[in-house]
Amino acid sequence: MTQSGRPGPRVKSVRWSAPAVAGAVIVGLMAVLAVVGPMVWGAAADRIDAAAILQGASSEHPLGTDNLGRDLLARVLVAGRYSLLLALAATLIGAFAGVVLGTLPSVLPARGARLVTGTVNALVAFPGLLLAMFTAVVAGLGARGAVLGIGAAIAPGFARLTQTLAATVAGSDYVAAARMLGVPRRRILTRHVLPNIAEPLILNLAQSLGGALLGLAGMSFLGLGVQPPDFDWGRLLFDGFPRIYVTPEVALGPAAAIALAGIGFNLLGDALARAAARTPAVRRPPAAPPGEAAGEPDAGAVLEVEDLTVTFPGGATPVRGLSLSVAPGEIVGLVGESGSGKSLTAAAIGGLVPYPGTVGYARLRLAGQDVATMTGKELGTALAMVFQDPLAALNPALKVGGQLAEVAVVHEGTGRAEARRRAVARLGQVHLPDPEARSRQHPHELSGGMRQRAVIAMGLMGTPRLIVADEPTTALDVTVQRQILRLLREVVDGSGAAGLFISHDIAVVGELCDRVVVMYAGRVVEELPADRLAEGAAHPYTRALIASLPDLDTDRSRPLAGIPGVQPAPAQVGPGCAFAPRCALASERCSAERPELVAHGPAQRVACWEVS
Repeated sequence: MTQSGRPGPRVKSVRWSAPAVAGAVIVGLMAVLAVVGPMVWGAAADRIDAAAILQGASSEHPLGTDNLGRDLLARVLVAGRYSLLLALAATLIGAFAGVVLGTLPSVLPARGARLVTGTVNALVAFPGLLLAMFTAVVAGLGARGAVLGIGAAIAPGFARLTQTLAATVAGSDYVAAARMLGVPRRRILTRHVLPNIAEPLILNLAQSLGGALLGLAGMSFLGLGVQPPDFDWGRLLFDGFPRIYVTPEVALGPAAAIALAGIGFNLLGDALARAAARTPAVRRPPAAPPGEAAGEPDAGAVLEVEDLTVTFPGGATPVRGLSLSVAPGEIVGLVGESGSGKSLTAAAIGGLVPYPGTVGYARLRLAGQDVATMTGKELGTALAMVFQDPLAALNPALKVGGQLAEVAVVHEGTGRAEARRRAVARLGQVHLPDPEARSRQHPHELSGGMRQRAVIAMGLMGTPRLIVADEPTTALDVTVQRQILRLLREVVDGSGAAGLFISHDIAVVGELCDRVVVMYAGRVVEELPADRLAEGAAHPYTRALIASLPDLDTDRSRPLAGIPGVQPAPAQVGPGCAFAPRCALASERCSAERPELVAHGPAQRVACWEVS
């Protein structure tokens, strides 16, 4: 459900490239063949003809016949069902075993976790084919042994992937809370860990089907898999291989079927995995019914956000129904305490919300275009992100100039020589001394202020319409901080781009920005012009933030002003005003009913029942 309560379809920016389409078509045809093959060609596949034993290709038998005169084309078509069913069984066995092994370390005590991790590491290092053959020999020759063998070969890879994904979830606060509350480990595993890592595991399952199909065919070809009178594609290849020099077409049919099915599953799985890695889950409500329709798009705005919501499993909603717009040449400041949802708002705009977060909105447009419909190249050109830690934003192994040039090469198809010249020019544009020399240095050779300038220059390598700066001056000293703020203003004014500046420092925002949006517990509580921030703030939270800033007139003999209480966690926000427990003006209505943003003077909106 979206924040407005209206259900919305899940939207993925899946790009059906030629390989993806080919994979989907092949997999679809194989599924149809598995259903209809035995019904249509089953009789012909089993019909023995003593007069047609070991024949080559002919008009009656396009792929020849076997040692009992049975038509090999019919047998290849019929074998599709058994081959696919065996591959599916092996994949499910491997996936189940791998998921169990991979999730155990996240719920076991330290000693047990180390034992399971060591086992997984040993299995991953063991060659998969040898592991499959060993398991098949122990389990016994035949389809069952081959399925178990391939499942055993698949399991370590699934275990490693599951272990990596589960480790990120196991460190979450809600898992720690569940442990403290004494929730059984099995329930932690099934309720808290697995639901949050299900999607990448399912995508890996699709890719593993192709590998299982090829592995089972190989086992049957080696004589360790399906045994007569049963047959799959690998067994047909085994039977036809001794004749390959005389009548090669008898081996061509099963070999082509094996290769085609394997390629199809791998192409489709790879396309799905790439789509999932590229875009977080997005939910958009359908068009609103009459009387509830959203306002008309602002033709002059670079960024339009309406009813933006970010949710995570377990009921955590760190961004709730946020709406804002940014005009060309304007810098809007987004302020609030840590955990108010500022950075996640920026991540949602840039399509960077981490898995398993879900983004919902009524409108999210950048330069007049819906962000969900923009390609990665279009979004990367129109949007520039400046992060808090420039050292993390730059690759330490590459030189600065090469990283900047890569932006122009990838997003605009610029030649490398031209991209290199532009990189040096952009470094000069952000007032980096001796830009030619700096472009040949690695990030660790630059100071913090220089690295931040380089990151800003990277954003300017394209033609950004929106520059999002997420606390870009937090790690810098006061002198460098002022230089970076002046640079951001200069860049916005010079390029005509819009700016979204995110900070917890309301003084910095008041100095740099044209307009200020104040967030608390994921919601906007006030919006007003920056020049009215000091004297015209109306919401109690905004006033408390301003009052907590010391200045030269602050009495140093008294404790610094602060805001009593703490901000509620995203999953613990009640139905009323989230600031009510900390607000001296709060009434019973504040705790029971959430106030909406309403006009409060020129270009100002406030969400508070007690502000008139």
